[in-house]
Amino acid sequence: MLAFRSRTVAGMVKACALVRPRHLVKPVSATRVAGRYLTHQRGLPSLPVPPLQQTCERYIAALEPLVEAEELSRTRRLVRQFQEAGGVGERLQRGLEERARGAENWLSQWWVQVAYLDYRMPVVVHSSPGLVLPRMDFRDQQGQMRFASKLIAGVLDFKMMIDNETLPVEYLGGKPLCMNQYYEVLSSCRIPGLKRDSVVNHAKSSQPPKHITVVHNFQFFQLDVYHGDGTPLTADQLCAQLEKICRASQETSAEPVGILTTQHRDVWGKAYLNLIRDQTNKESVSAIQRSIFTLCLDGATSGADGDLYRSSAAVQMLHGGGSQGYSGNRWFDKTLQFIVGEDGTCGANYEHAPAEGPPIVALIDHVVEYTRKPETAASPAGPLPVPRQLPFNITPETKRDIEAAKLSMNTLARDLDIRVTLFGHFGKNVPKAHRMSPDAFIQVGLQLAYYRKYRRCCATYESASLRMFRLGRTDTIRSASNASASFVKAFDDPSKQDLEKVDFMEKAVRAHRAYTNMAISGQAIDRHLLGLKLQAAEEKLSVPEIFRDPAYAKALHYRLSTSQVPSKTDCVMCFGPVVTDGYGVCYNPMEDHINFAVSAFNSCRETDAAGLAEAVEEALLDMRRLLDRTPRSKL
Repeated sequence: MLAFRSRTVAGMVKACALVRPRHLVKPVSATRVAGRYLTHQRGLPSLPVPPLQQTCERYIAALEPLVEAEELSRTRRLVRQFQEAGGVGERLQRGLEERARGAENWLSQWWVQVAYLDYRMPVVVHSSPGLVLPRMDFRDQQGQMRFASKLIAGVLDFKMMIDNETLPVEYLGGKPLCMNQYYEVLSSCRIPGLKRDSVVNHAKSSQPPKHITVVHNFQFFQLDVYHGDGTPLTADQLCAQLEKICRASQETSAEPVGILTTQHRDVWGKAYLNLIRDQTNKESVSAIQRSIFTLCLDGATSGADGDLYRSSAAVQMLHGGGSQGYSGNRWFDKTLQFIVGEDGTCGANYEHAPAEGPPIVALIDHVVEYTRKPETAASPAGPLPVPRQLPFNITPETKRDIEAAKLSMNTLARDLDIRVTLFGHFGKNVPKAHRMSPDAFIQVGLQLAYYRKYRRCCATYESASLRMFRLGRTDTIRSASNASASFVKAFDDPSKQDLEKVDFMEKAVRAHRAYTNMAISGQAIDRHLLGLKLQAAEEKLSVPEIFRDPAYAKALHYRLSTSQVPSKTDCVMCFGPVVTDGYGVCYNPMEDHINFAVSAFNSCRETDAAGLAEAVEEALLDMRRLLDRTPRSKL
């Protein structure tokens, strides 16, 4: 889902976060429970700072399947020097521990700045995930309006639980999770800067927003979704308002101002200042930024079916398809954008700085469930105000900025190859029948698929949730381990017996499960190493040699950037690779099938999204065949 790139300080990736809390179905109370959220948050533990020696030992172990023996020997020497008694490592560790004593979360502020707000590549593809929902049962604008109106009502229903502090607390392994991200998603927006962006959350203002933004044919509208008495508009009323918007925006000749948000952040930062120099533009942009969320009404797109349709829908959700598609029918800085096409294509795109995938997916699960309910509230009689179009005055300078953004977006759209596939042979049921973690089983399958294609292991990122801790975000599960390396090298070795291969598989699955448990407990290595590096900058020390070591760069060059994003809804999240010669892989394991989204850049001759998707299918099938023909004691 999405975050910190390997080209930046610590090279992280889409932080959609491995976590499976129970989903939100109904509030804990029908009325407001003031103070409940803060009381819950104060009861959560703080993120620990792992022991220095432990992290150093685990860092060496993580490098073993990735670097040659000679290079590893050099790194061992640097690590020993780093953690010597009285050395720089101990000094930085003490500084981190001191920081932890004085902060709610020693990492969170650093993380948002370095992973997102300082990251200058476009948020499109490089940071913001898309989410593809199952195709909805309508094929015309009338059906689109009806569905979109129920979607809005569903979001407002979820928002009521946030506003009233009646969201059920989520748990993982019996431990309560931080709920902060739910309070950051609505009424928030990223603001471009010249060197660093910022995020503003208007839900916390003295007058929280009462409107959403609707964009149709590149034209933006402010739609008030509450009556004067604070009650939300009904789905029927919302549908009537959306119809007014579509009638008022039938022309497609409007300048696609929204495409400016697809640019490199430094370029957009300058264009933003040009744009809002005009007072009318400034007010229109402010209305978009303040809105609860954005609804993007697209036309019809691909007439394809099956995986071709799903892949086309992923393009629409992830970046809109370029200037000839719907990339200008967005405001990519907005935290949450719902996208509804006239042909039943539906999904979302979200800006990653405020939250990970699971809170977004929980909200979307709630909304999808809500849209399936029959409408119950009667619509009061009486006229509704006409939604206000948000005008833009396009100066020659802004026109040039828009044309430049079109060219850049089209280049990126051509470069990204994304394949969404439905693996229909089995789902969670098979690994669970063998007492294996489905996520670990799939991750080991990814390692096998990659090794078969490239005859080497690669640094692999899987996001792990730190929400057991106050204001926790993510850490890294390093899926490429010594155990997984042994397994993938043994699997196609004709000299190895099946029983031996199963033993290697079980060890790889157990190793992944153990690393996952370590990561969600705040004991993984990547955020700790990042913290030590940032602490050196805080103390105005030169960058320690351990972080200038080529092995450290290799450890952060994630050719496989992966995330499991489980959902009740039969959907899949998608995102771009985090390195030019890598892949983005997201998956949603259902009971009897798995939804995969695999992305790569066409400009890299080594990578091939369709090829990796096929290799993953073959690897998972071969792993099941091995288990089926090798009866033995279960894990």
